[in-house]
Amino acid sequence: MANSTSMYTVGIALFASIGTFLFGFDTGIATTTIAHPSWKAYMHNPNNGLTGAVVSVYIAGEAVGAITQILIADRLGRIRFMQLMCVVVTVGCSIQTGSVNIGMFLAGRGISGCAVGGLIATVPIYLSEISAPSNRGFIGGISGLGLSCGTMVSNWVGFACGYAPYGTVQWRLPLGIQVPWGIIMFIGLATFMPNSPRQLIRSGKVDEARREFIKIRSDLHSHELHEEFALMRAQINYETEREVKSVREVFTLYQRRAWVSIGVQVLTSITGVNVIQYYQTNLYQSLGIDSHTILALAAVWGTAAFVSNAISIRFLADRWGRRKMLMIGLISVILTEIYSAVMQREFQHTNNRVGKGFAILGIYIFTVCYYGTINSTTWLYGAEVLPMSIRSKIVGVAGAAHFAVNVGITEAGPSAFATIGENYYYVFVGCCAVFLVLVYFYFPETKKKTLEEIAAAFGDRVVELDEQQIAAEEVVIEGKAAQEHSHIERVA
Repeated sequence: MANSTSMYTVGIALFASIGTFLFGFDTGIATTTIAHPSWKAYMHNPNNGLTGAVVSVYIAGEAVGAITQILIADRLGRIRFMQLMCVVVTVGCSIQTGSVNIGMFLAGRGISGCAVGGLIATVPIYLSEISAPSNRGFIGGISGLGLSCGTMVSNWVGFACGYAPYGTVQWRLPLGIQVPWGIIMFIGLATFMPNSPRQLIRSGKVDEARREFIKIRSDLHSHELHEEFALMRAQINYETEREVKSVREVFTLYQRRAWVSIGVQVLTSITGVNVIQYYQTNLYQSLGIDSHTILALAAVWGTAAFVSNAISIRFLADRWGRRKMLMIGLISVILTEIYSAVMQREFQHTNNRVGKGFAILGIYIFTVCYYGTINSTTWLYGAEVLPMSIRSKIVGVAGAAHFAVNVGITEAGPSAFATIGENYYYVFVGCCAVFLVLVYFYFPETKKKTLEEIAAAFGDRVVELDEQQIAAEEVVIEGKAAQEHSHIERVA
């Protein structure tokens, strides 16, 4: 990570992850918002259905954002589409902050959800397309890190604002903190953020793609640079010639790749992470914990998520690979959810403080396991397994599937915990067990491969170039460099 290009790419990735930070913050802020007595009083004590709607309307908006990505993201390109989502999220967050009733609040949640639903899918695509094969797990994983960072910050802000004088400032201020981030990201996208070279090639802007690629991958030696760009261009052109015109063609030409991308996003939902994240405050309350301590526990939960995520993408993502990360994550989630269910059944309705501490510990072990393995992998893996010609559209489909499953799971959360209690965990245990088998037999490894070479893992053709074709690309690149140098000298 020491060379200049790595640091440049890391900087670009960190800035792009503002998009996933907004997703994590706006998702996480609901956890503390619905826990504030002042919010409940202001909104006239909403019932379980309306409390669930705060979450489900937001996730429904995310599904709309994913569908928007399917329809227009390729036409706008990565940068323009993310700019559009920045505008939408700013509007949505502003409406939430200024809400005067539950209807207005839900509308703001839906609009914000639409924006972050587009960003959470597009940011990992963008990062996968600008990163080197050797560190794509790290660079692409920064998108997941942004999400966990947003969750952590939202929880600490919610906790801090719990000490504000009783009133709407307790929940309006945390919501208002979101507003500037969309504006900041929009400005950066409009000024210094590079376009995806792969997206530019697909759009026929080869010269611009070449310039961006040279800037992003300046760590490569001359011949390596020419070879990688030539292979990338040839593979994208080959896939573009096979451009699919319908959903049926997608599942004819790229059936396994499409299902793996969709499946890995559904996987994130059926772990139950959103249910635990959104309703952990309800769980703490059922254990007899006071409101301020509940908010503190939620903040520490978010911190555990961020720290485990950061350590994982830096030291494990490119070393273990995607398959191992997913399998270890699923096994860990299964074991911790069984543990949590048992602990809550045994101690939830007792006065055993030590036992209740062990019940809370299960929730914390879960977050370390989930964010350290699955969250570090799924969004990147879902993007990198797809060919360029359908990447944005199928990631949008995968995102919509993820959010659709989440709507059902989270909307059922308050009622499920009220009726079957901790047994709700066993639903997720069973689903994770099924996906563990699918990952083992169906999901190939992608680490250390270029996005174009991944095609071979699915039995698709990878274009091969001879030295003459690579040399021709080298002549073009050096010719462009000479022209630019000559132009600079004339200007000087």
